[in-house]
Amino acid sequence: MAHPSQLGFQDAASPIMEELLHFHDHALMIVLLISTLVLYIIIAMVSTKLVNLYILDSQEIEVIWTVLPAVILILIALPSLRILYLMDEINDPHLTVKAIGHQWYWSYEYTDYQDLGFDSYMIPTQDLTPGQFRLLDTDHRMVVPVESPIRVLVTAEDVLHSWAVPALGVKMDAVPGRLNQTAFIASRPGVFYGQCSEICGANHSFMPIVVEAVPLQHFESWSSMLLEDA
Repeated sequence: MAHPSQLGFQDAASPIMEELLHFHDHALMIVLLISTLVLYIIIAMVSTKLVNLYILDSQEIEVIWTVLPAVILILIALPSLRILYLMDEINDPHLTVKAIGHQWYWSYEYTDYQDLGFDSYMIPTQDLTPGQFRLLDTDHRMVVPVESPIRVLVTAEDVLHSWAVPALGVKMDAVPGRLNQTAFIASRPGVFYGQCSEICGANHSFMPIVVEAVPLQHFESWSSMLLEDA
């Protein structure tokens, strides 16, 4: 999860987030090179009084500064489109979870099981135990098996919400009357935090998301225990 004075992204916990981090570094390097070139040209034009006729009126230079930006845009667009298609692709998910946004909490339904669902509320500050995070921890976590394709169906009951977990590279709007879907693969066990990312009312900042990725055996034990309690 994020920590104070952090400059970069959170550590990636899914293959898609790793791809997004690589693309961010790729695009940022291009921006840095362009900025350096522009700064050099500005300093050169301001600090010199020399005039070159071939620079002021040159067909070749006009071709270069027309073609070069197009090439740069292609270098940015191609990997971007690749990641967009990867994020949209959902192949044979092992588990489907329906996340429903309410004012102001989330509820989860494991549609592959019968009667397996629960509400997830933020733990009030006065009830936190040592090691829990203020405004981020919930009384019930969304538990998923690690290294398994997970499909998340996202909707809302009242107003617009947004189900977002940065470490997993997931963000999907929850719209009343509409069912959106996204997918992720948790590449390592851990607890990953997110928050509603669409302003949804007075308590918008008090409906966190907690995804816990565990080995498959632990997930089966957890689901069996919930089904027995139900």
